[in-house]
Amino acid sequence: MTISVFELFSIGIGPSSSHTVGPMRAAARFVSDLKTLGALGDTADVRVDLYGSLAATGAGHGTMTAILLGLQGLLPEELETEEMERRVEAMRATGRIALDGTREIALTEDDFVLRPLTMLPFHPNALTITARNGSGAELHRETYFSVGGGFVVTEAESRETASDQVDPHPSSFGSAKQLLELCHEKSCKISDLMLEIERAARPEPEIRARLLHIRDVMVECEQRGVRRGGNLPGALKVRRRAKDWFERLEAEDPGRSAEFAEDWVNLVALAVNEENASGGRIVTAPTNGAAGIVPAVLHYAMHYTPAGRRDRDEIAIRFLLAAGAIGSLYKERASISGAEVGCQGEVGSAASMAAAGLAETLGGTPEQVENAAEIAMEHSLGLTCDPIGGLVQIPCIERNAISAGKAINAARMALRGDGTHRVSLDQVIETMRTTGADMHSKYKETSTGGLAVNVPVNFVEC
Repeated sequence: MTISVFELFSIGIGPSSSHTVGPMRAAARFVSDLKTLGALGDTADVRVDLYGSLAATGAGHGTMTAILLGLQGLLPEELETEEMERRVEAMRATGRIALDGTREIALTEDDFVLRPLTMLPFHPNALTITARNGSGAELHRETYFSVGGGFVVTEAESRETASDQVDPHPSSFGSAKQLLELCHEKSCKISDLMLEIERAARPEPEIRARLLHIRDVMVECEQRGVRRGGNLPGALKVRRRAKDWFERLEAEDPGRSAEFAEDWVNLVALAVNEENASGGRIVTAPTNGAAGIVPAVLHYAMHYTPAGRRDRDEIAIRFLLAAGAIGSLYKERASISGAEVGCQGEVGSAASMAAAGLAETLGGTPEQVENAAEIAMEHSLGLTCDPIGGLVQIPCIERNAISAGKAINAARMALRGDGTHRVSLDQVIETMRTTGADMHSKYKETSTGGLAVNVPVNFVEC
């Protein structure tokens, strides 16, 4: 089953797609179901239980705040940063929220029940929401799994098998091998195939407009990031660097020389992830923790390649379509969740997607694009997710810049060859999946291993 590019690249808020965006969507879905059941008006109390990774690092990821916003009927893709900040301030001042914006109840972050040592079978990112009336009788209860990239499934949906899901499009692909076979059969590029699949859901002008809007939100995020100084939120007191770097680069490289290309790529990745860490508006690509990689490499494609300089809009569209095709493979065949497979599933997947996008825009054949994606992931295997203090700051921000550079290098390496290579993308995706399964839970977004316990700031933000 091929995942739409618009599901892989969705507009949301920081700092985490699995710990912020997903839980917020789950809460909004819960209150919508309450309304459908006719039980909203009778709800007097809501209980939220967080399990596993959501409980372990939820405070540092803004999980509880996101759920409170979602219970008010708000969605991450529609929420502007200023409105979010106003709502959060009001919630904390009153200790109350309005379910779906209408039914007021008392509920704060302190009321959440945290169960960090309890792992539900389907996924380590789980939450259960329960609504009761004034007599304490249960009105509605649902368990949700936030499976990475902002995707959410209910407990019942988690039991569905691949055979339960129908993908009617004849060009749909479930493996890189199938993807290449379809491109050969149709004599087309990977971006052409993905565009054909997207046209089953909406007309091409709308697809192009939406992709350019995604690109524009990425650029807006980058621009906000280079204007804001000071420290990032949280007790780590991490200093923002993008503003200072930008001012220095503006002075050193006013003409945007190719000599400084790598510096600008690093800057874009840092700026986007500093915005993400502060809870700003970003594009999940395919996760929030890895949100700086695709924009940074896309910046390179638009500003430092001949094709990009000729037509930035067309290059952005082709880049995102090809990157989305590769992202669909990771989502379907393995995971993009740091809590499930470590950071290889987040920045590794993003680097692979970005490498594919760049190779596509540089004129690569489908085989070269697949090779670029494979190289980027092969050299991200085993990457752990060990955020210090449970915050998406260290090592996450720098890791995005490093992985953006890796993606560019992977694309250039692939284009030096003819697409023939020993390790296939399908094989490396399977290796990533099994490596994640073997990885100890302390290295999977719990802040109980790696850098999170080996640097002298040894706490979880609360």
